[in-house]
Amino acid sequence: MINSSLLLKEYNLKVTPQRVAIVEELYKHGHMNIDELYKKLLEKFPSISLATIYKNVNAMVEKIFLNEVKIPETKSVYELAKEAHSHLVCSSCGKIEDIKIDTSVLNDSIKEKSSFQIENVDIVFSGICTSCQNKSK
Repeated sequence: MINSSLLLKEYNLKVTPQRVAIVEELYKHGHMNIDELYKKLLEKFPSISLATIYKNVNAMVEKIFLNEVKIPETKSVYELAKEAHSHLVCSSCGKIEDIKIDTSVLNDSIKEKSSFQIENVDIVFSGICTSCQNKSK
C-alpha cells in the first residue's frame, strides 16, 4: 500500500482525510475522473461535496502531485504524477493504460520543422484493448 500522508507531505500538501482518500483511490484505480472520485469518496465521507473534490484535486495538480490527462471527447482523468508516459485508451470500453514511449525522435522532428519550443508532450492513442478484441471473436 502507498503511504499517502508521507507523499502529500513531500509535495508540501496539507494532509487531510479527503486528500489521503483521493490518493488511495487513484493509486488503486490508476486513472479516474472527478465524478468517479466523488462516488468513491461519498462511500467514506457521506457529506463530502463535489466542490471539495475539485478544490483538492486542483490543489494537487497545481503542486504537480497529480496529472490531468485530457482525453478527446471525454472528461479529463487524473493520475498520480510519475515519469513521463503516454496513454492508450480503448474506444470500446474506455479502459486507460499507461505506455512508456521514447518521444525524442518526435521532438527532434518538430525542432527540424518548427521554431516552436516544446515544453510538454501529452500523447493519447485510441484503439481497442485486448479484452474487447477477444469479446468480438
